[in-house]
Amino acid sequence: MSRLPAVSRLGRQLARFAGAEQGNIAVIFAIALVPILSFIGAAVDYSRAVAARTSLQAALDSTVLMLSKDLSAGTITTAQISSKAQTYFNALFTDTAALPTVTVGATYTASTSMGSTIQVTGTGNYTTSFLRIAGFPTLGINTTSTSAWGMTRMRVAMVLDNTGSMKDDGKMPAMQTAAKNLVDQLSALAKTNGDVYISIVPFAKDVNVGASNYNKFWIDFSDWDNANDSWSCSSWNNGNCSNWVRTIPNHNTWTGCVVDRDQDWDTKNTTPVSGNAGTLFPADQYSYCNTASSAYLQPIVPLSYDWSSLKTVIDNMKPTGNTNQGIGLAWGWMTLSSGDPMNAPAKDPNYVYKDAIVLLSDGLNTQNRWYNNASQIDDRQKKLCDNAKAANITIYTVQVNTGGDATSSVLQYCASSSDKFFLVTSADQTVSVFQNIGTSLSKLRVAR
Repeated sequence: MSRLPAVSRLGRQLARFAGAEQGNIAVIFAIALVPILSFIGAAVDYSRAVAARTSLQAALDSTVLMLSKDLSAGTITTAQISSKAQTYFNALFTDTAALPTVTVGATYTASTSMGSTIQVTGTGNYTTSFLRIAGFPTLGINTTSTSAWGMTRMRVAMVLDNTGSMKDDGKMPAMQTAAKNLVDQLSALAKTNGDVYISIVPFAKDVNVGASNYNKFWIDFSDWDNANDSWSCSSWNNGNCSNWVRTIPNHNTWTGCVVDRDQDWDTKNTTPVSGNAGTLFPADQYSYCNTASSAYLQPIVPLSYDWSSLKTVIDNMKPTGNTNQGIGLAWGWMTLSSGDPMNAPAKDPNYVYKDAIVLLSDGLNTQNRWYNNASQIDDRQKKLCDNAKAANITIYTVQVNTGGDATSSVLQYCASSSDKFFLVTSADQTVSVFQNIGTSLSKLRVAR
């Protein structure tokens, strides 16, 4: 038998391989494997680069906030901005495996009338693992963060529980220290008068709006007259009185307290209107509003930047009476509102304003004008909170719960978000909670 030439045998083998289906599949798979692996590798590299950029952005956001606070407080000069930016960033950025070297730059723009801005930029290179095969050994990553300040002004109503239970477990002195510290913390942000305003609203069942307001149209004395009048006989006929005379005390003997407005005015900040009784504030001869009372309920202090006077009022608070968070909250909102009765200063259109209420209470609602049932009082308060939040009032709520009460559902509901409700289980936690609230209030807006 003759042998075929080697070349001829090789040709036949190649022909058979080309005609086999298994061989075709193997060839196709081998050809397709390269782009498949490239796509997978690109996805891995891209995912890691995105994660690195997110970390970079978070570090820049924190850096720009810290720089802007330093600048507004005057603790650094403009010449120190760039070096301070790099120092802050190096301390904050943790994803150095992905971005081992990041260059940070800072640009500061000052303005005396329309606020100031600082922009921080971060630039780095992510070293790829797979894309380098396709000719991309690195991916450039850069992002910026900008902070603006000077155009935002702040108005904060501190609504503080003065009820009888605040005398227990050191709650009252802890609240007083926390509230005064918050005055100091917020007032430090003001560069000029009017940048920050604070009001103080002590509350129990009633609030004290000041006895000197007895002649103001917005006080409704109808119920007060009925509760404090007296009757005497001016004429007798055969032992029977033929002419009874009603005597109403002078309204200047009113001690200054009011109760909740008529429903649904009690859930709104509507300016009182003369002749519309529902919008007026009913006078109440509450014993604890008498200046002779050992537990005198301090009058509301409208928005003010007299920091010393604000702290004096806080120091003078004494625990007394039952709990009506709703009336405190309603008057906190009124202090932030223009017009009677609290007449908040007009807002300058060149500024953005942040209005907030900080409500602290140590217990559940027990009494208002109509109810002695917590759930009914809570229902009124929830409507009030809905209305205030709809008006862009940011509400922080603090429950000082040292006695093992249930966590207040209405205080959780009233907070503008879950992170703005604070549960305090020991009085000494109150100071740090108020410090956290102050930090939240003073946190400057980050814009990208």
